[in-house]
Amino acid sequence: MKLIQSGIAAGLLFSSLMPLNANAAEKLTYYCSAQEDWCQLMATGFEEATGIKVNMTRKSSGETLAQIKAEADNPKGDIWWGGTGDPHLQAAEEGLTEVYESPMRGELHDWAISQAESGGNATIGIYSGGLGYGYNEEVLKANNLPVPACWEDLTKPEYKGHVQMANPNSSGTAYTTLATIVQLFGEEKGFDFMKALHKNINQYTKSGSAPIKAAARGENTIGIVFMHDAVKQGVTGFPIKTVAPCEGTGYEIGGMSIVKGARNLENAKKFYDWALTADVQSRSLEVNAFQVMSNKTAQSSPKAPDLSTLKLIDYDFKKYGSADERKRLLKKWDDEVSVLPQ
Repeated sequence: MKLIQSGIAAGLLFSSLMPLNANAAEKLTYYCSAQEDWCQLMATGFEEATGIKVNMTRKSSGETLAQIKAEADNPKGDIWWGGTGDPHLQAAEEGLTEVYESPMRGELHDWAISQAESGGNATIGIYSGGLGYGYNEEVLKANNLPVPACWEDLTKPEYKGHVQMANPNSSGTAYTTLATIVQLFGEEKGFDFMKALHKNINQYTKSGSAPIKAAARGENTIGIVFMHDAVKQGVTGFPIKTVAPCEGTGYEIGGMSIVKGARNLENAKKFYDWALTADVQSRSLEVNAFQVMSNKTAQSSPKAPDLSTLKLIDYDFKKYGSADERKRLLKKWDDEVSVLPQ
């Protein structure tokens, strides 16, 4: 019976994705917070699969959350795909996204469903990846700097002006960094760490992946990013080495959510279901996206960081994805860290 039900669900899903009549004015407004080339791949892939015209906007997860909040009275977007799960959870808590339970849920890892349940089923996990940093081996040697192995290393005086991270107000990666440090060291010592790190920061970028891209170009030495972003630069041919910090680290569960009041709700649901299929998630390899995908049978690269080998903290997604806690931590960082001299 279970197999029959599964077959029926799959049949309904894929029949709903058949290309539409060319004359039908079907469209989808798609907000993406993953890497640009992956965003584009998803947009064109969905258009090819369904005939639905996709209008895509790519912004970091913090920026996208701010946009969805600003548009709440007159929603412009339909689906939000990618970016760290904390802003997706905040959007769910604030009623900015729709409850939707996809027929694809049975094919997903438990952590993806756990993320959905934390958000009252108004979001879901689409990929996972560990936090760390990467460094440019050639720039490090040229500056006669030691190889960093731990979070604490990044606060040492010799790295002054050599470290870059994103601003946690705009970047989900950087907010995950802030929440990770607080959970790893405790709030008081965690903020002491952030203040010491601040002295060595050469720039707070808007995008979470920008620091490692700058390191790849030789414009920066060390970038605090998700490890898969550092791996991507190394695989592309840049002299980037990836570090899993010795003390332990946090991780992300990338999210997907349907915007509350979406003008093209049925098309948003079609995209949601389509994006959870193994075939679509396996296409991440085409753009060197090295996250662990949420569909159990999606292909992953042997170069992707193996989360089972990392010293991961028990990241509290529900707490640090809540609106109040996120706002509180960001205000504290603004008031106590960002204003300090460098």
